[in-house]
Amino acid sequence: MNIDFSKSAHGLIPAIIQDSETKNVLMLGYMNEEAYQKTLETKKVTFYSRSKQRLWTKGEESGNFLNLISIKNDCDNDTLLIQVKPQGPTCHTGSDTCWQETNNQNFGFISNLENTIKIRRENADSEKSYVASLFEKGINKIAQKVGEEAIEVVIEAKDDNDDLFLSESADLLFHYLILLQAKGFQLNDVVNVLKSRQK
Repeated sequence: MNIDFSKSAHGLIPAIIQDSETKNVLMLGYMNEEAYQKTLETKKVTFYSRSKQRLWTKGEESGNFLNLISIKNDCDNDTLLIQVKPQGPTCHTGSDTCWQETNNQNFGFISNLENTIKIRRENADSEKSYVASLFEKGINKIAQKVGEEAIEVVIEAKDDNDDLFLSESADLLFHYLILLQAKGFQLNDVVNVLKSRQK
């Protein structure tokens, strides 16, 4: 990898630290060539500390290491994107990230949809909200809807109408997210089960 450490007067380049699974940005540090080489050798992310004026391996005192997964160089060869598996919280304050955020998996639109379902459930106006009306009818009705939608997906899978198949698939996923919340779970709980099955 062709990294240009000469662009900074002190030979330091930014290193953006990203969780390899959640894709959340955990922190920003700086590396010189020696820190980069040590990171490659030890597989523990090492920075050059501007305050301590020395190499500093994240976790050397706390035990909260950043275990190296991959390193990518940007188009100008002067910024690194380092994917890691964090061993504990990243920030010295005890937070998961240096922006005081939790390092939870986020599924973009699906996570937003889960939040909308939660809001509709909590602000239950069953006359205006389909979601609220389902929660009001209880777990049996919600489970029944998931079963109905699953059957419709199977039926459409056997036909050639892709639009109908995708529409029924969307209905199934939507109702499944409702069922998960009715049982006290979210999609991330299911993802964790799948991760535990990886070999």
